Amino acid sequence: MTAGKRQRHDVVIGGAGFAGLALAIALRQGLGDSFKVAVADPALVNEKSKDPRASAIAAAARRLFEAIGVWQAVEEQAQPILDMVVTDSKLDDTVRPTFLTFGGEVEEGEPFAHMVENRLLVDALVDKAKAHGIDLRATAVRDFEHARNSIDVRFANDEMMSARLLVGADGARSAIREHAGIATHGWSYNQSAIVTTVAHERPHHGRAEEHFLPSGPFAILPLTGNRVSIVWTETSREADRMVALPDDEFLVELEKRFGLHLGDLQVIGPKRAFPLGLFTARSFIGERLALIGDAAHVIHPIAGQGLNMGLRDVAALAEAVADAARLGLDIGAPDVLTRYQRWRRFDTMAMGVATDGLNKLFSNHSDVLRLARDVGLGLVERLPALKRTFIREAAGFTGDVPKLLKGEGV
Repeated sequence: MTAGKRQRHDVVIGGAGFAGLALAIALRQGLGDSFKVAVADPALVNEKSKDPRASAIAAAARRLFEAIGVWQAVEEQAQPILDMVVTDSKLDDTVRPTFLTFGGEVEEGEPFAHMVENRLLVDALVDKAKAHGIDLRATAVRDFEHARNSIDVRFANDEMMSARLLVGADGARSAIREHAGIATHGWSYNQSAIVTTVAHERPHHGRAEEHFLPSGPFAILPLTGNRVSIVWTETSREADRMVALPDDEFLVELEKRFGLHLGDLQVIGPKRAFPLGLFTARSFIGERLALIGDAAHVIHPIAGQGLNMGLRDVAALAEAVADAARLGLDIGAPDVLTRYQRWRRFDTMAMGVATDGLNKLFSNHSDVLRLARDVGLGLVERLPALKRTFIREAAGFTGDVPKLLKGEGV
């Protein structure tokens, strides 16, 4: 395509996951039909999402989805987390004492989180994007180059598009981040999270459980019906071995960690192992470029905040861009992007340090550390004000909260 015929958009977003699609919808709703947004991702070739995982959607993130008109499509299939218990034990301990409990409400009548199957939420986001006339392209961003007052984006199908801003929402192995020459710093934990869905005999009553075991946390997260999502941390080598076990042997290992309180168990979802690490982009911005979600940062799932951190990026970037656009300013200008980075950088680094510290504290075989952390958990259990602070932090309501996370449009 010649430069003269090149299509022009305001924003091109590489990546059609939660963050990329939510950002596109928020910008289109806030700035109107004349504001052109394109989203490019090879996964869009599928009519329906095939993601078998489920995610914890914090209260602030739920408000964002409500504000952009997506939550209503999944609400009946979302399971509120009504309470949570934390235990700390060895695998062969016959009793797992509860050291910490959390009530499930961040405000009266508002659970601090819901569990939602990823495929349902992605499909709802795609449907809303189509309804708003967002340009969805089943291809990837191959490369880009800077021009005067624009950025020229080339897709994998060789089509080109000019934009005022390019957003990298293409995951932890972001090709957009790599092409921009933005390095990451961090490390692998030599751990993997085994993720699957389990059906059980007795109702879970909306209770989430986090069992801290020497190899890492074993999380039981409630889904609708008598089902739960499992996030089970092991060393990477052991996780690969577990996933490769025959179904009956895998179930035996699962029952050792799960317990018998919900009756008979049945694995009803695919078993997958995802490597874990802590990685942060050295910069969240470049020339006419912003990174969001896993393209900007990857943290340990021990606190269930990875997805929600990405949606905080969405809310901050959408507000910065919308404010600039309404003032007639260049949405890709350095001061606009710097505002976004300042808004998100400290929060991201603080959460990375917190999850890294928790993983090191709990994922070990030290009896001394176990005693110290159990004393600490017991103290927190006896301090209701501190527990409320933790709940509000997990719900996403601390710090400088962008409008979308309050349930307001941009």
